[in-house]
Amino acid sequence: MSTVYNIHQVFARFFKDEHLEPYLFELSRMLEEGHICLDPQSADLDGLKEAGYDDLPGVEAIASSPLVSDGRAHTPFILLGDRLYMQRYYYYESLILDRIRGFIDAEGGKLQQRLTDLLRLQPDIAALFPGSELTNGKVEWQWMAAITTVLHDFSIITGGPGTGKTTTVAKVLSLLLQLNHKLRIALCAPTGKAAARMAESLRAAGKNSAPFIREAFEGLQPATIHRLLGTIHSSPEFKHNRLQPLDVDVVIVDEASMIDVALMAKLMDAVGEETKLILLGDKDQLASVEAGSLFGDLCKALPTLNGFSERFLQEIAPLLPAGSVLHEASDGTDSPHLLFEHIVELQFSHRFSDGKGIGKFSKAILNNQPELIQEFFGNQDDQVKIDTKYDTAVFDHFVRGYKEFIEQPDILSALQKLNNLRVLCAVREGAFGVDQVNARIERLLRQKAGLKPFEPFYQNRPIMVTSNNSQLNLFNGDIGIIREDEQGVMRAWFEAADGSLKSVLPGFVGKVETAFAMTIHKSQGSEFKDVLIMLPQNEQATKMMTRELLYTAVTRARSQVIIQGSEAAILTAAAVGIHRGSGVIGRLRANP
Repeated sequence: MSTVYNIHQVFARFFKDEHLEPYLFELSRMLEEGHICLDPQSADLDGLKEAGYDDLPGVEAIASSPLVSDGRAHTPFILLGDRLYMQRYYYYESLILDRIRGFIDAEGGKLQQRLTDLLRLQPDIAALFPGSELTNGKVEWQWMAAITTVLHDFSIITGGPGTGKTTTVAKVLSLLLQLNHKLRIALCAPTGKAAARMAESLRAAGKNSAPFIREAFEGLQPATIHRLLGTIHSSPEFKHNRLQPLDVDVVIVDEASMIDVALMAKLMDAVGEETKLILLGDKDQLASVEAGSLFGDLCKALPTLNGFSERFLQEIAPLLPAGSVLHEASDGTDSPHLLFEHIVELQFSHRFSDGKGIGKFSKAILNNQPELIQEFFGNQDDQVKIDTKYDTAVFDHFVRGYKEFIEQPDILSALQKLNNLRVLCAVREGAFGVDQVNARIERLLRQKAGLKPFEPFYQNRPIMVTSNNSQLNLFNGDIGIIREDEQGVMRAWFEAADGSLKSVLPGFVGKVETAFAMTIHKSQGSEFKDVLIMLPQNEQATKMMTRELLYTAVTRARSQVIIQGSEAAILTAAAVGIHRGSGVIGRLRANP
């Protein structure tokens, strides 16, 4: 019996309930795979038999166990309907749903005053959306997202790369600042890089705004979620919580799809009752590495996105530019669903075209359209190139692009050039895993660019921080390079949130990895000019590929993506979607 099975069995046997044990074994295994609960009716019978559980007790054995309750008693496990939870994850999920209900319930008495306030800003709204197409049934979804987000205390804005999520938030903040010049804003994201990029985009968007808005944008201080909440040494808890909430008026969370259920619960617990919460993300991206797929579940909870009641459209109609109308945004229904009118999906990409290149290819992956995907095999598309033969010359040519940052003497410019390209791997181990690929790149650049990878911290080594260090303001996902300073002392250099350079002695940084290549999971929240994706060749690793993984990798590129992978691996990935066990969708529908 494998070690993995032993680990899950140690957990299951700890509770000394032979009838419950098989289900606890399966629940433990599901948690490891990112699920937060188990549907006992869909337990993996083959896996249970392989683990030694030949006779599976009836599901009624779960409900009859003294270790299980419906959530009203304090027991280690919760059975809610057809889903079995560890008590901790049931608590996290319940806290999130309760906080969302609290946000939305509190909006009722504020909407009319907010509509009145927005009417006073109609000229400002028109100036923010000068080219909006709101006629002939066409909806400018950025406009709709901005209006609904100003009106509501809880909002989700989702959309693919280049659809303008950050641009929309900049316009939301401009309107909120018009209403409250002293607005206190918190920007955060799961990684420091994503938070810094959002702040940079907002500052750029505010350059032509009124002086007080421009000043507010310049003063934005992005942070990781951990830093915003205030880490406590050697504790899973944070300084900010329900008893000590964040002292801000609005919290904006970017790359929300990357946030696991535990961290999201702690974030929502720290958002005060009078604070507005805005979640941004791409619902089609990979879910968090840890348990849960909360952002995607919230977006999927609504049967149809971008639906609004006729009543709501009539209320916001006076905010439209003269002569404009809204037809497409309503199907004539008024849904009782809790999240109705609180999620807007931006649908037009300003970066990619749906008819060619990365835009067309990524949509074909998401929609599992093999005939469209196959058009890219052997074609001459400028943005998407597929190398099914794993041509060494293709790899070598791409990797030689790293010479640009190595030969750039200015450290800040070198950091920026480093982020022009990246090799992305689907797996960590094996010939096409991130560890061996990084070693292969080091050998090539030793020959072609004079790299000397003989010490752990060698000149021009690109590094990625893999643990949070709040004292140094370095966080998981931050990218830096190793270089000597003017005195010849080797240091780790990073670009700060304000665009300046900061350096740390390498020994103080903590856990790092070489970052010529990184896993697709680690690339979330980043974007690069050019990307080379390396897919595994062995059948077992290929089975781990999913459309979300491939879509996330492809859309990290702005200009060109090269995929080294077989036709079978790519088509198989597009055909397999991720489904993580969760009660979010069912609980929202059962109790809207």
